[in-house]
Formats: sequence, C-alpha cells, structure tokens
Amino acid sequence: MKKFRIALVQMFSEKGAVEQNLIETARYIDEAEKRGVDVVGFPEASLSGYSDRGKFPEAVLSRDGPEAAQFVKMTEGKNLTALAGIIENNPGMKPYVTHLVARKGELAGFYRKMNIIEEDTEFASAGDEVNVFGHDGLTFGMAVCSDISMERIFAECARMGAAIVFELAAPGLYGEQAERDWEAGYRWWEGECRKKLSAYAKAYGIWIAVATQAGRTTDEDFPGGGYLFSPKGERVYATKDWQPGVSYLEIDFDSGTVREID
Repeated sequence: MKKFRIALVQMFSEKGAVEQNLIETARYIDEAEKRGVDVVGFPEASLSGYSDRGKFPEAVLSRDGPEAAQFVKMTEGKNLTALAGIIENNPGMKPYVTHLVARKGELAGFYRKMNIIEEDTEFASAGDEVNVFGHDGLTFGMAVCSDISMERIFAECARMGAAIVFELAAPGLYGEQAERDWEAGYRWWEGECRKKLSAYAKAYGIWIAVATQAGRTTDEDFPGGGYLFSPKGERVYATKDWQPGVSYLEIDFDSGTVREID
C-alpha cells in the first residue's frame, strides 16, 4: 500500500453558525488539497455545531439539503476525500449525529454515531451500522466521539478491511464556563484517547486518527486534540495544545512510519 496523507482538523464550530462553519471548512479543504492530502477529517458536527435541536433548531440539517450539498461540492475537482459532521434531520424522530463522506463532488457515503450517551439520548438517535469507505486503495472507517467506548465498532471496521479508523469527536467539557480549566479538559480527553484507542489499535492491527472540536461556543466548550495511534498501540503523534488548527501527517502503511508535513 502506498503512502497516504491525512489532515486532522482541530476545528472551532459554533452551534448553528452553519454558514460560517462552511466557510471555514472550505478553507481547510483548499489548504489540504495544496498539501496533497488524501483524507481530511473534521470533528463531530463540524458543519452544524454539536447542539441540542431544541435550543438550536437551525443546526439540524439534511443529508440531501443545500448545506450538505455545499460541503460536497467543495471536493469537486480535487483528489481528496473529506469527512465532515452534521446533526442530521430524522423526520418524526430524534436526529442522528452523522458524518458525511465527500469525494470528487459527490456524497460517497455517511456514518451515524452508534453510541449515544445517556445525557444525549433526549435529543439524538443512535445509528445501527458500521461502514467502511475507500480512497485510492485505502480502506478506512469512522467512529464519532462517544463511539470511543464501543470497541466493537473498531473491531468491525478492521474485519471489513479498514487500515485506519478516524475517531471524529466533540466531547463537551463539564463545569461552569467561566471557571473552566482548559488544560485539565484537554488532558482528560487526551487520556481517554490514549487509554482506549491505543488498546484498540494494537488489538485489531489498525491505525486510529483523532480530530476534535476546539474552543468556546455560546454555551459549551470543547477540548481539542489531534492524535495518531499505530497498529502497535503506540501514540505516534499528538497536538501540542487545545488551540484550533490542523495536523498534516503522511503515513507509510508498509513501513509503519509517520512524518509531519508542512
């Protein structure tokens, strides 16, 4: 298998600010294309913001709506695959937390978060299917945020031939915003990733890449964090802090080596 380049976007996504989030997404995709990136992973609900539909109804989008179409069109004429998240409309039911796969101006697929934690069950429905996707000979899977605690998703992706799984997240931090310890929040999420994903990577012989929402939204904060775990269970890359930004990495799947690219 050849070398592949990935971009992990540590993105600030305001809740319901879909137009602004789309502008930022386009900028990140253009920058990734310039660097020869194959797959660019955006965090959970990156387009819509991660939000309660009752508080932010404008954040609930459709897979076939104009906002999703605008995102998909961003990949037109480019040789990359982009993964971006929405809160997906589910008529008559609670919405899904969905990640879209766009390639060459088309919607190539999607994945719906399967593990909805107790505090989110009031406004979100769980998906029920593990999916894998392709890019120029690379097979990859996706997991979304609290899916990190559902090991069978990673096991199934590996069984279906995925060489890498993208864990795309927006874990909200607890406590009052005014008194929040950002470094502690970052270290907490970093620890969750190190503990669980290192074990999954080693157990199933897969790479696992993490991209996390970062920053203070109108009513919630997100810790950031970009990581890469090798099939040996080693964490071979980590962002230095919780600030929004992008990690550009080249993975040699044959030799197992990784290098950061400018």
